[in-house]
Amino acid sequence: MIVTESNVKRAFRYRFHPTEAQAAELSRTFGCVRKVYNLALAARTEAWARQERVNYNQTSALLTAWKKTEELAYLNEVSSVPLQQALRHLQTAFAHFFGKRAKYPRFKSRKRSRKSAEYTTSAFRFREGRLTLAKMSEPLDIIWSRPLPEGAEPSTVTISQDEAGRWFVSMLCEDTSVRPLPETDTAVGIDVGLDHLLTLSTGEKVSNPRHERRDRAALARAQRSLVRKAPGDGANRRKARRKVAKIHARIADRRRDGLHKLTTRLVRENQTLVIEDLSVRTMVKNRSLARAISDAAWSEFRSMLEYKAAWYGREVIAVDRFFPSSRLCSHCGKLAKSMPLRVRTLKCEGCGTTHDRDVNAAKNLKAAGLAVSVCGAGVRPQRRTPGGQSATKQKTPRRKP
Repeated sequence: MIVTESNVKRAFRYRFHPTEAQAAELSRTFGCVRKVYNLALAARTEAWARQERVNYNQTSALLTAWKKTEELAYLNEVSSVPLQQALRHLQTAFAHFFGKRAKYPRFKSRKRSRKSAEYTTSAFRFREGRLTLAKMSEPLDIIWSRPLPEGAEPSTVTISQDEAGRWFVSMLCEDTSVRPLPETDTAVGIDVGLDHLLTLSTGEKVSNPRHERRDRAALARAQRSLVRKAPGDGANRRKARRKVAKIHARIADRRRDGLHKLTTRLVRENQTLVIEDLSVRTMVKNRSLARAISDAAWSEFRSMLEYKAAWYGREVIAVDRFFPSSRLCSHCGKLAKSMPLRVRTLKCEGCGTTHDRDVNAAKNLKAAGLAVSVCGAGVRPQRRTPGGQSATKQKTPRRKP
């Protein structure tokens, strides 16, 4: 998703069924993209060791030289555009590394890395709903599960294959139908949890569907079958691995669909949405709760909420994770001394009001978020930095006397 001042560019993803020739061509393209990316990364790493920097233009010149060698002559058999796009992606990865927004780029693995190739307008033809890629004579057999925006023309097309063997085509198009919604005066505090996926300051509780738990028995059987197969790349092991991947894909699809419906409803109904800035990466280190937290997908929920709010002119406010939303009485403001996780109700020692723990936390988050919106209080940190510190927890240099 890309947002500009005048339009929104959205990626529309569809499944498609390639012919044998198309599948062979795309698989060959995936391998060449991975090879070029790894060669360019190795060249840039060697230059980095010599305290030199290599940019995209230099790696592009290296690609031209690689194609002329006998060993890498097969790179000429696929479209050159996905290879150039791989070099651009590597350049972006290094830009994030030098900007301290990501770790040093890693080499792509044949077994573990995502299989994908990106085509720009010069490498595909899209006419009357039929998409034909470079080096192919027939259009792709796409399952149009939803129409593209009226008059939309893809600017880039990304072909990918997941671990379950499914083929996808993602088209980046300008969507003129996305416009800011009429402003309202509604605000809501959102407290995430495990017993209930969400608890809103209105008192509404959204049940946790626990998608992974529903398929846990089938997943365990498939994983036991996989480990019994002989190590290596045999046909039986590939079939068992594919079966495990299909179960994971089914779980992820259900989870993503539910989160899309939930976040869309919240954004349409509320002008201001207040959430807690949780460190999910740290929380999943708890071995007792890691599986449940991962299944709840709090980070994916926040990501969807933020980009949809940007689409529709809403505001998402993240309150600092150290804000005592559960221990603070939302009626009188008195702070309780302790609040273990097993305690689900809070009885205020000040005013005697009894609160539901999660509803009380959501109300406090809403109040803190509205304070931010009005007076700009410092309870809205940025994302965690690569160094691991929250933006509000970073050390500041001392002033000289």
